Amino acid sequence: MSIFSYTATDIDGNNQDMSQYKGNVMLIVNTASKCGFTPQYQGLEELYQKHKDNNFLILGFPCNQFSSQEPEDEAGIKNFCELNYGVSFPMFSKVEVNGKNAHELFVHLRKETKGLLGDAVKWNFTKFLVDKEGHVIRRYAPTTNPLSIEKDILELL
Repeated sequence: MSIFSYTATDIDGNNQDMSQYKGNVMLIVNTASKCGFTPQYQGLEELYQKHKDNNFLILGFPCNQFSSQEPEDEAGIKNFCELNYGVSFPMFSKVEVNGKNAHELFVHLRKETKGLLGDAVKWNFTKFLVDKEGHVIRRYAPTTNPLSIEKDILELL
């Protein structure tokens, strides 16, 4: 099963079918604006700008499950990301990534990349690399600098 079976609500409240992203390599990230890793928005945007014309997307999913580090509503998140980091890649409405209310996309991402310690997302800015066919290729820790993922992205492009 691929990620193209799912839908998500974008930051402006519009329902988005993930199948519209077929043919793109994607980095899907759970984000937060009050986290020590928040400056990673800069590296994510840099990657996006560098490769967006070569069928590469970053999809940002704000999440407030880790120490309430995303307290803003969607309008506040969008404004913060644009003003502070110039984020232009697609952002989505807040989701839960763990637990019984986890968004079905993240349930799938976690299941496809579970490790020895289970499949739970450990913190904000966990990154999932997805190929052009919607298959989850790899998970990266929150501490992974987005720019260090570039070589893996290029292999899929």
